[in-house]
Amino acid sequence: MNPISKKSTAALMLATSLVAGSVAAAIPPGVQLHPTQTMIRSNGSEPESMDPAVAETVPANQILRDLFEGLTATDTSGKTVPGVAESWKQTNATTWVFKLRQNAKFSNGDPVTAEDFVYGIRRFVDPKTASPYATTFGVFLLNGLEVAQGKKPTSEIGVKALDKFTLELKTQDPVAFMPELVANTQLGPVHKATVEKWGKDWVKPGNMVGNGAYVFKDWQVNNRIVVEKNPQYWDAANTTLTRVTYLPIEDQPADVKLWESGETDYVYQLPPGVFDKYKAQYPKELRNQAIIGLRYYDYQTRDPAFKDVRVRKALSMVIDREILSRRVTADGQAAAYSLIVPGVVGADPTPYEWATWTMDKRVAEAKRLLEQAGVKPGTKYVFSYNTSEYHKKMAIFVASEWKTKLGIIMETESMEFKVLAKKRHDGSFQIARNGWLADYNDATTFLALVRCDSDQNTNHHCNREAEAIIQKGTQSTDVAKRKALLTQASKMIMDDYPMIPLLQYSLPRLIKPYVGGYSELNPQDHYRSKDFYIIKH
Repeated sequence: MNPISKKSTAALMLATSLVAGSVAAAIPPGVQLHPTQTMIRSNGSEPESMDPAVAETVPANQILRDLFEGLTATDTSGKTVPGVAESWKQTNATTWVFKLRQNAKFSNGDPVTAEDFVYGIRRFVDPKTASPYATTFGVFLLNGLEVAQGKKPTSEIGVKALDKFTLELKTQDPVAFMPELVANTQLGPVHKATVEKWGKDWVKPGNMVGNGAYVFKDWQVNNRIVVEKNPQYWDAANTTLTRVTYLPIEDQPADVKLWESGETDYVYQLPPGVFDKYKAQYPKELRNQAIIGLRYYDYQTRDPAFKDVRVRKALSMVIDREILSRRVTADGQAAAYSLIVPGVVGADPTPYEWATWTMDKRVAEAKRLLEQAGVKPGTKYVFSYNTSEYHKKMAIFVASEWKTKLGIIMETESMEFKVLAKKRHDGSFQIARNGWLADYNDATTFLALVRCDSDQNTNHHCNREAEAIIQKGTQSTDVAKRKALLTQASKMIMDDYPMIPLLQYSLPRLIKPYVGGYSELNPQDHYRSKDFYIIKH
C-alpha cells in the first residue's frame, strides 16, 4: 500500500509531485501486444448515474475513472500520480496549490483550465445537484459543509483559479492526504458549456464531454456500457486499450461462466464458497487482494425497532464472523469487529471486547439484552439487499444465526443495486446490506459512514460528543494526537452499534492471463483502463 504520508503541516513540509513524461503503466520489455486492444469486463452491477458529481457506487466510479480525470489519479499499484495537475505543493496548513498541465484537453478539444475545476467543484457541492457525496468530500474544503447544506453560496467554497493553469484549494482543517483525495472524479473538472447545453442529458453518450482517457460511446441499460479511446487525452500516445466494454453482471456464477467461455476477460468477483476450487483450477488467472473496505449491515436507527442500543448490540454479538469468513464466503476475507479495518491510516481498529468471548457467553449476554429491551423470540425484522448470490448466502447465514441463537426471524427482500442505494438514502429499511471501499487512505473515509452530517450516514445515528472529538482531531496538526482522537471517536460511535461490521473486503476475481497491467498491490481497487493492455495470445 502506498498511503500519503502524514507530515506535520505546522512545519509546512511541502508535498510536491512532478510529472516526467507518461504516467501510464509501462509495458515490460519483450512483451508483444495483441493487434486488437479491446477488453470486456464485468462491472458487478448497473451504475446509477454517469454524472461524476452524483455517482456514488463502485460500478459507476469504475467507469468514471475512464471518462474523467481529476487533479491526480491512482495508478494500477495504488500510487497517487499526476492527473491534470503536473505538480502540487502545500503552501500552509490549509492551502494547496496545483499547477495544471497545459496540454490537458476535454474530448471536444477545449483546454482543461483551473476554472473548469472551480465550476466542477462548485456544482458538486451545490444542493441543487443533490450529490450523495457533497458532504463526504465537501467537508474538507473551506466552507464546504455549509455550502452543501445550503447555508452559504457555492462561491464561498475554498476553490479558486489563481490563473488559467493554477488552482488553489483552501481546506477547513489541515488535510495532509489532499493529493490522494483529489484523485476522486467528484472533485474533477466539468465542461460548463456542455452541462448548460444539455442539462441533465449531458451525461448521455454523444453528449458527454469528458477529459479522461476514454469517451462514452454506448449505454444499453442492464446490458453494457462501452467506452473508446479519447484521441484528445493528453496521454493518448501511452493509452493502449482502444475500447472497453463493461457488463453489469450481478449473477456471479453467470459471470464466471461467461469468462470460462471466453466471452469476457475479467470477472468482477467470484461467488462465495468457490475460492479454493478456482484457485486449484485456474492458479494463474485467479487474483485476490485485501481491500481497504468493510462489508457491513446498517440498522435504520430511526425505526422504532432499532432505537434501543441493546437490541442492536445483541444482534451483532451472536454473528459468528469467523464461520462467515471461513465457510460461507470462504475467499480470504477477514472477520471485522470495528469500523476501522487494518491498513487504514489515521486511526486504529477498536474491536469489541466481546469478540474474544466464547459464543455461549455472547449468546447468553445477547439474550439478556433482548429480554431487558422487551424483544421476544419470534420477533421479525426485514433485511434488504441487492440481488446477488454472494449477498444472498451471507443473509441466509446471518438469518440462521439469529433464529437458532435468539429466536429472531429475518425476512429478506432482494432488489437491483441502484434501488437498494436509493432505499438506504431514503431510510426506508430496517436492516440493509452495505459496504464501503475507501475513497482515499485515511480514517475519515470510514468515519463518513457514521458522522452526524454526512450524506453517507444511512443509519442516521448521530453522536454529537463523538462528532466534537472528530472535529478536534481533524483540526490537529499533531499526527499522533489526531490518530488518538479519531480512534477514540470511532470507538464511541461503534459502542452505540449503528451498524454491524462483518468482514474486511477482499476481491477474488478471475482475469485472463493475457490482460497486462493488473496489480494486486492496489488496496482501494481503483483501476484505470489506460493502465491495461492485451498481450498477444
